[in-house]
Amino acid sequence: MKKSLIALALTGAFAVSAHAQSSVTLYGLIDTGLVYTNNQMGHSNWQLNSSSTQNTVFGLKGTEDLGGGLKAIFKLEQGFILNNGAQAFSGDMFGSQAWVGLQADQYGTVTFGRQFDVMNDLVGPLTAEFNTWGGSLAAHPFENDNLAANSVVINNSVKYASPTWYGVTFETMYSFSNQTSFASNRSYGFAVSYAQGPINLAAGYLQLNGAGNGSGAVQTSDASANFVAQRQRVWSLGGNYTYGPVTAGLVWSHSQIDNASGVFSFGTGTYLGSGDNSAGSLAGSLRLDNFEANVKYALTPAWSVSGAYTYTHGAYNGSNPGWNTAMLQTDYAISKRTDFYLEGVYQNVHGAPEGSVLSHAMINTLSPSSTDTQVAVTVGMRHAF
Repeated sequence: MKKSLIALALTGAFAVSAHAQSSVTLYGLIDTGLVYTNNQMGHSNWQLNSSSTQNTVFGLKGTEDLGGGLKAIFKLEQGFILNNGAQAFSGDMFGSQAWVGLQADQYGTVTFGRQFDVMNDLVGPLTAEFNTWGGSLAAHPFENDNLAANSVVINNSVKYASPTWYGVTFETMYSFSNQTSFASNRSYGFAVSYAQGPINLAAGYLQLNGAGNGSGAVQTSDASANFVAQRQRVWSLGGNYTYGPVTAGLVWSHSQIDNASGVFSFGTGTYLGSGDNSAGSLAGSLRLDNFEANVKYALTPAWSVSGAYTYTHGAYNGSNPGWNTAMLQTDYAISKRTDFYLEGVYQNVHGAPEGSVLSHAMINTLSPSSTDTQVAVTVGMRHAF
């Protein structure tokens, strides 16, 4: 009898130990709000909008301790539209993220699957458009540099992230086209960051070959591609400094888009410029330099105010269009998981060729204006679980 009790106790102990060494977590974020826009396709508009600041998602993530500082990890995440429950990435069961990998304390992490790119991982957090205190509405024109929170997701990718050494972290990735024409629709990039005390610095490079052209690393079928182009190259550099309740930052990015034929409009759910549409045409090479200044001030642990201004200088078919994008937000958290925000965004474009997509202001997540100016104000709430 005693032997049976001892065996039962040992079995229970091992079960608890095994359970402690592995875990699976259900998580998510819901973002919804009412948005007023002064001009969408020539008309003012009130709408219930999903993901105005952050992607609305749910997912599963897990880890298993393999011993010796080695872990198996995974994440499966689905983005969705709260208004009607539709998939944010049409046709993808786990369109936001789907990857598995190994993590070693000493050597870093290798992951495989559908993932966010390395520049978005390390440089993105220095921008207002990536964070809750700015978010998707505050993105640079056409989200041309992929620094907003997790909008472009890349298929067939292998990513390596180093451990942090003296505040320095390095990431690199390669995404296969998975086609016999090896370079047809592939992607690669690298990024490095430094965080020590109040200082955060980061820089990165991302290249997309043939994005949106058929299947491969970045596709139009699920709206992962921001541009349909022969090649897109993005350089970025940024930093911020925290002093007490204030964090201020500067970010520069350069996007070089060769033989562009279309740009995705989150508001209309279509690719503008790639056919006959009221927003105009897009054909040729496009160069965009984004200069962002941002600041966040925590008035109390629960209440914050933030702002950002981005000037974007462009070069397109002999013209030099320019965009002014400004954002102001105030946010109040009523708990650790629930907060409310009020945000306004202004965008104006000048110098763009008439009849092109570029001549219309288009705040991210909204349909384009019929003029060169667009203003949006949203009041919303977020809940994390």
